[in-house]
Amino acid sequence: MKTSITGCPVEVAMQILGGRWRAVLIYYLLEGPKRFSDLRRDVPRISQRMLTLDLRELERSGLVRRTVYAEVPVRVEYELTPEGRELRGIIHELCLWGKRLQRKPTSGVTRADASALSVTRAGRRNMS
Repeated sequence: MKTSITGCPVEVAMQILGGRWRAVLIYYLLEGPKRFSDLRRDVPRISQRMLTLDLRELERSGLVRRTVYAEVPVRVEYELTPEGRELRGIIHELCLWGKRLQRKPTSGVTRADASALSVTRAGRRNMS
């Protein structure tokens, strides 16, 4: 992890959670262990390369655990560590804030972005 420039704890947290997809990946992993293909389905606009890089970073930071099962074909699952699950409240609050922003007509979030973010599959836990 890079060293903090300002010494601000928010900077440290954002070094881990920053970027477009990391908090989103944590949101979906709060549902339980997922395979790579499950996460690709949950976040269809993420590239395979970015998903791989972000999962590696989350694993390196201790928030995600990668488990390889000795099966044929090999099965790999990603799940939150206890430290990663500590983010549940933060992710929940971000979700609520994002929903409020989606409802505001001048929030800076385009209608297409808002609808893409609000799509949920049947059976998916709703964070509201």
